[in-house]
Order: sequence, then C-alpha cells, then structure tokens
Amino acid sequence: MQKLLQILRKNARLSAEEIAVMMGTTPEETEAKIQELERKGVIRGYTAVIDDTAFDDDSVLALIELRVTPQSQSGFDEIAATIASYDEVESVRLMSGGYDILVSVTGKNIREISQFVNQRLAAIDAVQSTTTHFVLKSYKENGIIKTDAEKDERGMIF
Repeated sequence: MQKLLQILRKNARLSAEEIAVMMGTTPEETEAKIQELERKGVIRGYTAVIDDTAFDDDSVLALIELRVTPQSQSGFDEIAATIASYDEVESVRLMSGGYDILVSVTGKNIREISQFVNQRLAAIDAVQSTTTHFVLKSYKENGIIKTDAEKDERGMIF
C-alpha cells in the first residue's frame, strides 16, 4: 500500500497499467487497490501541483499562524472546520509548538489576504492572535521541485 501511495503522490496521472508494472502486480489488482483506498478515504482526491508564478505574477501565498482558545466540547475541530469552509483557504493544520493552527491562503495580492485575515480569521471569537507570513518563493511542493536549476559554465548549480 505504501509503495502505491508513493507512486500516486509523485504522479497520479499514471494509468493502472503503468502503476502495475512499477509494483509487479496486474492492472486489475492495482485498480482494485486504488478503488479500495478511495472508498476507505485514504485517497481523498487528486490534484495538480501548479506553479502560480508561471501564469500569475500577482498571486500571493500566505501561511497564517493562529493562536486559538479550544472550545469546551470540540477542542480545535469546530474552529478548524469553520476556517476550512472559507474558499480562500487551501489548507488548515493543527500544530504543536508556539501556535495552534496553520492556515494556507492564496489571494490576488497582499491587501486581499490582509482583509481576509482581518475580516474573517481575526473575527472568530476563539482566535487570540494571528501572524501572517507571505511566501516569497516556493522551491518544492508535494515532493515536486518547482525551480529550474540554472548551471553556470563551470557546471555549478544555482
């Protein structure tokens, strides 16, 4: 199962036949295993890793740290579900350490993200504080390197 998941993480567009060759199984066995993983909720969906800067220079990705007060009955789950319901939000993660929840948001510009933080996140009663970090450059995402290494005349990679 782990090998199948690793293959799908790297390229979910491979056919069952191609994956079967890589795993030493039949295409039918591979397809059945994928369907089982989907049914069990292990595989939640398929996505493309997109380099936003390749088509939209103004797009901004922000990582927002939230310190929150857990709710008496649901802990962090209700707060996280509320945040996850916003269209701008790409991911919500419960964290250990100096803050509680990490939110990933993409917007058209810094002002749009700032308004989202002020009007949506900071307005949630349980939110004690927010810290917003704007991503300047992404080098690797979901195991895929997003930069093209440039070599100089000596073969050095920059």
